[in-house]
Amino acid sequence: MTVVPIRTARLLLMVGALLFALVSNPLPAAARTSGPGSSRGAEVVGVTQVADRQVDLSVRSPALGGRTVKVRLLTPDGWDPGDRSRRRPTLWLLHGCCGDYTSWTARTDVARTESLRDVLVVMPEAGWNGWYSDWWNYGLGGDPAWETFHTKELPLLLEHDWGASSNRVVAGLSMGGQGALLYAARHPGMFKAAASYSGSVHPLLDDESVNRIMGFFAGQDNDPLRVWGDPVAQRDVWEAHDPFHLAKRLRSIPVYLSCGDGTTGPLDAPGSTSALEADFGRQNQALAGELERRGARHVVTHFYGPGTHGWPYWERELHASLPMLLDALAAGR
Repeated sequence: MTVVPIRTARLLLMVGALLFALVSNPLPAAARTSGPGSSRGAEVVGVTQVADRQVDLSVRSPALGGRTVKVRLLTPDGWDPGDRSRRRPTLWLLHGCCGDYTSWTARTDVARTESLRDVLVVMPEAGWNGWYSDWWNYGLGGDPAWETFHTKELPLLLEHDWGASSNRVVAGLSMGGQGALLYAARHPGMFKAAASYSGSVHPLLDDESVNRIMGFFAGQDNDPLRVWGDPVAQRDVWEAHDPFHLAKRLRSIPVYLSCGDGTTGPLDAPGSTSALEADFGRQNQALAGELERRGARHVVTHFYGPGTHGWPYWERELHASLPMLLDALAAGR
């Protein structure tokens, strides 16, 4: 495979160095395309340094119909993707429904977390309501194929040219919590540990859960059947994307589950409630029980009672789960 330097990326990096003179780790000039053949694989078509240690890659993805989407990297100290002798472990942070690749850095203190200064943090775009899935599309598949983008195209690109190793852990919130467990279960060995904060982890729990996720599927005037099909007629597709039904595949890795019960909690405005969090709380309880039944060896649960579906809790839970996630990376080395 021939890897060709992107001249535009080189210019962006030079401009970035001027604009961000205080950045301690400016990007190297050798930004390159990657993938299984530059004409067929995902490729980086733009690079922007947005802040100290924060780099946005614009990635053109065949799995997404040739569209270009963003991936934010929070880079470790001394990061030099051109140094092939030093590949960094990665923490993938997945955003929730209605968010995007900027959510974690915009809404939490992840960029100021000292324990992550030796880790490459990967925050990929996953669509407003992409659900970390290759959409069923009435049995035809095709665009969008978020799972293929995240689990096939993006790892190859990051490991080839952006200093990532194959030692990975994953965490996510809400829709991204579901995605973290889905990817860990559906791609054994890809992630050494997984954490889910207020995740939709058993959408087939009951009619309320099914109807709620179908409402999300219908967001932005979408036909909800495009995502996983009909929950009755395409029950096999639904079960293949329901972490409860994949619990057996999660029993060999550390798993962190946290959720509130939807009532007013210590980090909420007075009188706040969340039916969504209450539903997800029941789903998480069910998954925890199924993991125990399946003999899962390393499950940590934090079902903290009062608390709604919001960022103050997810930031807190990220910090609470980081020791488990980082221990898994250390063991993976």
